[in-house]
Amino acid sequence: MVDKYPGELNRRTMITRTAAAAAGAALAVRAGSGVSAAEPCRNAAVKTYTNADFYDRDGNFLVEKAREAYYDMFRRFHYPISETLKKGMWILEFGLGDFVNVGMAGIFWLNRQDYGYFGHEIYLLPGQMLPEHCHLATDKGPAKMESWQPRRGMIYTFGEGEPTPELFEKIPKSQRGLVKSRHIQPLGIAEIGHLNRLTAWHGMIAGPEGALVTEYGTFHDMDGLRFSNPKAKL
Repeated sequence: MVDKYPGELNRRTMITRTAAAAAGAALAVRAGSGVSAAEPCRNAAVKTYTNADFYDRDGNFLVEKAREAYYDMFRRFHYPISETLKKGMWILEFGLGDFVNVGMAGIFWLNRQDYGYFGHEIYLLPGQMLPEHCHLATDKGPAKMESWQPRRGMIYTFGEGEPTPELFEKIPKSQRGLVKSRHIQPLGIAEIGHLNRLTAWHGMIAGPEGALVTEYGTFHDMDGLRFSNPKAKL
């Protein structure tokens, strides 16, 4: 999973291109072990945060404060913080000024245009949302297809399908009026969710303990990324 390839993105490129892959989480078909609940955290309490923890008085995003919050979650989940992870992990707040509710961290293990496949992990703090988005075809490749597997914690995926209003409150208030995909579904450890069609709108939200999610996908190009929130940016 941490193999290096000549075609891998460097850290700057990974940050710039993140959402296209990072964000892939639309849901529709699920398959897996049938485990639907998050594995309980052991030996550590789940920390709660406010936006004041991640912005200074002038509204500037404090990326190192955010990094430490993710590292704290990793330690709680007994997830190793390797040197590769330290060097390659990027953090985004999407220019929305609401990191505690809308943001993410992640790492691209690889993104191979030559063979058309991609390996990525998504990190979300408790209740944090990866903004709704879709992936379009570009000159570099077809629209991105992807699947997601929680490794720690659990997530709520949202995408196309029958509306599930009983779960709609999971979406942060700041995003509810903008979200196009209204079918929300929980996804637990060892379960796999899939984008139900190419170019579908989708996103994901972490459960109460946060989440570490492995994403399997085809090659992605930042030029094909679109957010439903017109203010969202990388």
